[in-house]
Amino acid sequence: MPRFQHGSVDIAFLDEGRGEPIILVHGFASTSEVNWVHPGWVATLTAAGRRVIALDNRGHGRSSKLYDPAAYHTDEMAGDVAALMDQLGLEQADVMGYSMGARICAFLAAGQPRRVRSLVMGGLGLHLVEGIGLPESIADALEAPSLDDVTDTQGRTFRTFAERTGSDLKALAACIRGSRQMLTRQDVAALRLPVLIAVGTEDRVAGSAQALATLIPDAQALDIPGRDHMLAVGDRVFKDGVLDFLGRRP
Repeated sequence: MPRFQHGSVDIAFLDEGRGEPIILVHGFASTSEVNWVHPGWVATLTAAGRRVIALDNRGHGRSSKLYDPAAYHTDEMAGDVAALMDQLGLEQADVMGYSMGARICAFLAAGQPRRVRSLVMGGLGLHLVEGIGLPESIADALEAPSLDDVTDTQGRTFRTFAERTGSDLKALAACIRGSRQMLTRQDVAALRLPVLIAVGTEDRVAGSAQALATLIPDAQALDIPGRDHMLAVGDRVFKDGVLDFLGRRP
């Protein structure tokens, strides 16, 4: 994977295909490969004639591991995406994120609106403006001596996933504690770009896609039937909805 430096942080990314660029931002405890390559997103989007760029967020994958929660403020992580665009000479691009990645993309769209042509948020609905991200109990689960010591159900789910992806558990715990920012309802009401919000109908993490869509002037909600937070990522309904959205946007 190519890499670049954003300040003191080393960021790894992939860059495949040709055409209009779309930048993909993965979710918590995932990587560009786990979130976007394995579920077929890169293949789907490149086959549709898009240039696909996906980074490993700081603290994840092959990017720098940091242990100060302040280093994971959502503005800092959105800044990594903007720095990647600068590195590649892109003034503007479509952006898509899943879960934490969707939060990062929303912060980028709110803070640097000229950089974002359209926004796809998967696995994140109303909890963008209500609630403060994943509960801190997940950080406790990540720092537990072993999985056997974790009794919290959600904590066990994320600890299992983090171990399966070979993640740095201490870096992820710092990430959860540092990236608990929200946008306000006024922030999202000020977004002036096409937005797609896609959430599984069995997702108990994201919050309502429909409720968030009512707050954003040019947003639409997409239900991913029968899928929870973990299983919605690679769903065909999600992919088809994104391709249709990208095909119709100005």
